[in-house]
Amino acid sequence: MQRSEMIDLDSIDRRLLAILQEDATASIAELAERVGLSQTPCWKRLKRLQDTGVITARVALLDRDALDLPLTVFVAVKTGRHDEAWLETFAKGAGALPEVVEFYRMAGDVDYLLKVVVKDIAAYDRFYKRLIATAPLTDVSSSFAMEQIKFTTALPIPT
Repeated sequence: MQRSEMIDLDSIDRRLLAILQEDATASIAELAERVGLSQTPCWKRLKRLQDTGVITARVALLDRDALDLPLTVFVAVKTGRHDEAWLETFAKGAGALPEVVEFYRMAGDVDYLLKVVVKDIAAYDRFYKRLIATAPLTDVSSSFAMEQIKFTTALPIPT
């Protein structure tokens, strides 16, 4: 569910969200104890946070190296076309490529930015050939990450 407006979050809601960002497998009993509620009110809060779209999913985060996907590539795309039909074609084509883990429409010198994970340069070359077949592109520039300094999926929760 996608939210259309902000909902009020109190300190308990924020604490629940912080705990879940650290460990989405925490049980209702553990969550309730950590935020000072009994289990039923805790469950009701979680349900509300899910129903209102604050919690969008509970997922497992996987180790890229363990899956032999050590190479991260940031792909900057420029296009000469900015019409809806082109965007729909490109978004559908690029978004369907499993190596693309993040995909943004940008303001500034670059039109689109993709974060791609692959095994190696050869795998990236195969990916690149599939990417450029999705729609007409003016320029594709690839930057290869040398080192990951910080990675988190946890959002800063305003207090």
